[in-house]
Amino acid sequence: MKYSLLGKSDLLVSEIGFGCMSLHGDNDANVTLLQHALDHGINFFDTADVYDNGKNEIIVGKAFKNTRDKVIIATKVGNQLKASGQGFDWNPSQKHILESVDKSLSRLQTDYIDLYQLHGGTIDDPLDEVIETFELLKQQGKIRHYGISSIRPNVIREYVDGSNIVSVMMQYSLLDRRPEESCLDLLHQNSIGVIVRGALAKGLLVDKEPTSFLDHSPDEIHKLQTIIKQFSTAGRLTSDTPIQYVLSHPTVSTVIIGIRTPEQLEAACHATGSTLSKSEIDQLRNSVKQNYYDQHR
Repeated sequence: MKYSLLGKSDLLVSEIGFGCMSLHGDNDANVTLLQHALDHGINFFDTADVYDNGKNEIIVGKAFKNTRDKVIIATKVGNQLKASGQGFDWNPSQKHILESVDKSLSRLQTDYIDLYQLHGGTIDDPLDEVIETFELLKQQGKIRHYGISSIRPNVIREYVDGSNIVSVMMQYSLLDRRPEESCLDLLHQNSIGVIVRGALAKGLLVDKEPTSFLDHSPDEIHKLQTIIKQFSTAGRLTSDTPIQYVLSHPTVSTVIIGIRTPEQLEAACHATGSTLSKSEIDQLRNSVKQNYYDQHR
């Protein structure tokens, strides 16, 4: 496993991160899988307070209560379960964040969170209040660093200009190259690390039947799938190529992969065994059209 610093933080994260949202239920098998991921070199685990209504954080806490110093735990805040129990309201208020962090700490069985992320964000949020709250939590020692999870360029620019975020989590893949327009370079210039989600485009870049995705047609996706399969050799799995593509950008620190089984764990870790050549990257880029954000610019 390879490791890199997450932006300007002191967090040395594995290139493959474990997307804990993929785990469902509170059982020993999930705990064992998380522990096996650590044995395989994965040290970055991403969850959120609303995943499975808090149970996801509980699983992570159980898995690493005795190895806390060996893992980097990231969780998120900002979504609030509706009183009806169905759906969520967006609540980036200081009051909600301060209440939520203590609950997350309790579920995670830890005294601190390595990376606390705003779970979304809009241009109409009380930006100064959010930043002030995260800075307060750093002073209190409850979090080490903070970041945002957002695909909105206008929101990302505001946090780059006005905060000390160390990371941005965003959807990025060969089928969603919108971050390449400006966001990736902006973050790289400001030493802010990118945490990639969706690198496999819901499995369309591995083995799923082609279907429309963003502005790509099934035929376009089939063409890209064919090229990716051609890249597969005795030493490279089909899933390696799309993961290696997003890792090729210098500001990408880690790629979050949803892992549910030991087989998926083995495949995810395999992706760090090699890299794409410049000619391979160029061929992939030329095989699929560039797409762009049309909102929140």
